[in-house]
Amino acid sequence: MMRRAIAALFAFSLLLQITTAQAEAKKEFKVCWSIYVGWMPWGQIQESGLMKKWADKYGILVEIVQINDYVESINQYTAGAYDGCSMTNMDALSIPAGGGIDTTALIVGDYSNGNDGIVLKGKDKLEDIKGQSVNLVELSVSHYLLARALDTVGLTEKDITVVNTSDADMIAAYSTPDVTSVVTWNPLLSEIAGMPDSSPVFDSGAIPGEIIDAMMVNTETLKDNPDFGKALVGAWYEMMDIMSKDDDAGKEARTAMAKASGTDLAGYDAQLATTQMFYTPAEAVKFTKSEALPKTMTFVAEFLFEHGILGEGAPSADYVGVAYPGGVTTGDENNVKLHYDTTYMEMAADGAL
Repeated sequence: MMRRAIAALFAFSLLLQITTAQAEAKKEFKVCWSIYVGWMPWGQIQESGLMKKWADKYGILVEIVQINDYVESINQYTAGAYDGCSMTNMDALSIPAGGGIDTTALIVGDYSNGNDGIVLKGKDKLEDIKGQSVNLVELSVSHYLLARALDTVGLTEKDITVVNTSDADMIAAYSTPDVTSVVTWNPLLSEIAGMPDSSPVFDSGAIPGEIIDAMMVNTETLKDNPDFGKALVGAWYEMMDIMSKDDDAGKEARTAMAKASGTDLAGYDAQLATTQMFYTPAEAVKFTKSEALPKTMTFVAEFLFEHGILGEGAPSADYVGVAYPGGVTTGDENNVKLHYDTTYMEMAADGAL
């Protein structure tokens, strides 16, 4: 009798799970992105019709939306307004994952190799930043880059004053006489560095592989809707194949991305030169499976904890668990909220989409 009761309970539980899964399955999805050299392809994927092509293949609808304020885009994703969002590894760990939103790095697109940097006005050495007010998007990768840079010259954040500034306001702020130091990313970085009396003094090329750019998606949404992941990944790598070539189609695609980011083809190509793009899924899979990634994320978690932004009330840098391919985990294995999952990128590599 007890066994039948347990079996009946199990059957009911299974039925409930199936019903719930069916209820969570959906046909319409939204992802968002903001202006950055490595994320410009998302706008072109939408405008060119590639997203519709791949969404149609799986019988779904996927809308790709540009949001001008980077942090706001992550906040909206975290609040559930979007199913996915382009963001860095650090921001994914601190905002959605640290806030309890289980998130998966669906596409690891690139890492910054000079696209994030520090610019001083009227000074030309990093040491000159001491005593200055530094404008940046507080608690973003710019903040992380600043901390890493200060450490190289024996300084700490106590030696400067951080001024929180939206990326949407960065150029206007730097144009004022009072702002003499900024930390930002391309295309803003290139424009600011080109202004009179401006000197780049440190960039992410000094810490390669640490500032990673990805399309992050809600883990549960991906689990319940694998076609969503397939469509996004398929569209992305078709665009990577197009834009990586120097033929007419490649130049046309990059020119459109350049125009959308406020520059020309030469300017955009210059930004790509300081970005380690993973144009093929095989490259992305190799990087994501590397032994270096868990080490990088541990370093990032320590930075976030030291700044009090690794989740509310985080007791240590290990508060949020991060899972990697091969069963590797850093942080709390009982609180894994960020996943590096190569499943869909491997499908693309194998031609299985």
